[in-house]
Amino acid sequence: MGARAQYVVIEDGAWQRYYSHWAANRVVDDLLPGPAAATRCFRANREIDAWLDDVWCEGAALVDHDRRILLWFAFADSWADHLAARMVLARTWPGWDVRFAHDGMGDLTHHLGLGRELTRAPGWFETFEPSWYSDTEDAEPWSVVSLRLPDGSVGAWGSRRETVEHVADGPGLIDLLVDAPATPLLTDMPYGGVHFEPQTRTVSLWAVQTVAGIHNWPLPGWENWTLDFRGDDHTHQAHVLAAHFPFPQVPLASALRRLSDGLGTPPPDNGALLARAAAAPGPDGTVPVVNPAALVPHEPTDPTPAELTELRTTLDALLARAAVD
Repeated sequence: MGARAQYVVIEDGAWQRYYSHWAANRVVDDLLPGPAAATRCFRANREIDAWLDDVWCEGAALVDHDRRILLWFAFADSWADHLAARMVLARTWPGWDVRFAHDGMGDLTHHLGLGRELTRAPGWFETFEPSWYSDTEDAEPWSVVSLRLPDGSVGAWGSRRETVEHVADGPGLIDLLVDAPATPLLTDMPYGGVHFEPQTRTVSLWAVQTVAGIHNWPLPGWENWTLDFRGDDHTHQAHVLAAHFPFPQVPLASALRRLSDGLGTPPPDNGALLARAAAAPGPDGTVPVVNPAALVPHEPTDPTPAELTELRTTLDALLARAAVD
C-alpha cells in the first residue's frame, strides 16, 4: 500500500536517490514551484541506495542541474490535467529541457548512462494474444485505436485498454479491427492513441502516461515495422481521423484551476492512519504487518514566499489566457 515515488538529483557531477512512500500523486505539485524548490523538497526525503522498478514506482523525477534537464512521470487524472501541468512547468522551469519520462524508470536510468533495463527483469515486457472488444456505449475510452483500411479509409475505435496494451497484442490485432463494430464518438480526451498503417508498416503512438518499453522498439512481434512515437502530442492522430472521429476540444481552465487551488495544501498524513490500523487486532488472531516506510509521511519543504508568488502569478496568467481561448 502506498504511492511510492523516487527522485534523483544531479549536481556538480554527483547524483543521489531519494524515496517517499506516499508522494507519487504529488510529484507534479512538488515540481511546479521550479528547480530550487523541487530540489529542496526531494532532498528532504530519505536518501536511499536502491532503485524502484516500474511496478512499485508510481511517480518519479530526475533533476539534472548540470545539464538543466528535468525528467518526470506521474499519473494524471485526465488529458487536461497532464497538459496543464506541462504548461506550468514550461514556465516555472525556464531554460530547462522539461521532458515527460514516457519510458518510466527506463528514462531515468538511461539518462544516468545505466541503460534502460537496470530495474527490469529479462523478458519483462508482457505480450498478449490479440483480442478486441468494441464497447458500443463508452464515449470516454482510455485510448483510441485507428487503422488505415484496405480501401484507404481510416477506421477508429475507443478502447478501455491502455495504449501500450494494443502494441503488446502484436500485428494480429489489425485483423480483428477490420470488421470491428463502431464505437461512440468521444466526449472527452483519451489518455493516448495508436494508429496502424499496414501498407507502410508504421505504428504511430502517443500517450499522456508512461508507455514502458516504447524505446526498446521493435517490441516483440513488430519486427520490420517502424515506430512513429509522438510523445504526448495527439495532433497527428487527430489529423488522420479528421472529422469522422474527432478528438473533442477540451478546455484547460478547470485543470489549471485545480492546480491553483491545490497550492499550499499539505499532503494527508497516511502514516498516522496506518499506525492506528496496525495497532488494531487482526482477524482470527492475526498480527497486522506494516512496511515501516509507510509510517513516514510525505512532508515536502514549502516553497519560499517568493517562489509561491511567482507560481501563483504564472497560474493566474495561464488561467486568464485559457478564459480568452
